[in-house]
Amino acid sequence: MFLKMSTRLATTLKSLIPLPNHHHTHNQIPKQFPQFSHSPIPANLNLPVPCLHHYNMSSQPSPVPPTDSSTPIKTVKVVIKGRVQGVFYRDWTVQNATELGLKGWVRNRRDGSVEALFSGPENKVGEMQERCRRGPPSAMVTGVNVNPCTEDPGTGFERRPTV
Repeated sequence: MFLKMSTRLATTLKSLIPLPNHHHTHNQIPKQFPQFSHSPIPANLNLPVPCLHHYNMSSQPSPVPPTDSSTPIKTVKVVIKGRVQGVFYRDWTVQNATELGLKGWVRNRRDGSVEALFSGPENKVGEMQERCRRGPPSAMVTGVNVNPCTEDPGTGFERRPTV
């Protein structure tokens, strides 16, 4: 019974945990963390174990690839509300905005929201707005306010201090 439940849980977890192109398996846990080698989960389940070295947690601006000069540029300021602080929302935003080639910044606000400025091709800015409505796995987004903006986005995408 336990094995059947463990297998079902492992299958569910594998479908829910986003991983980079390579991952560590459950079989590697005893080698990396011998104190957990007595784990009751069968080793043949090969549970993925996300590792933080795949995620850029730096507060430095990330390089942004150049955009095609013929593409119209859109700049918006976005305020995201809900459970969005303490869930890696800013780091997730830097990663996603950089992936989309956007310029701008992201920061926490003292009222509990997250504020961001996105600038780039209209379709990429729209895609980022949609991603912000979902947020990272631990976030619970309850509202997203988007307003056009004329502020200079800078040369890359960066994480800024709380205001």
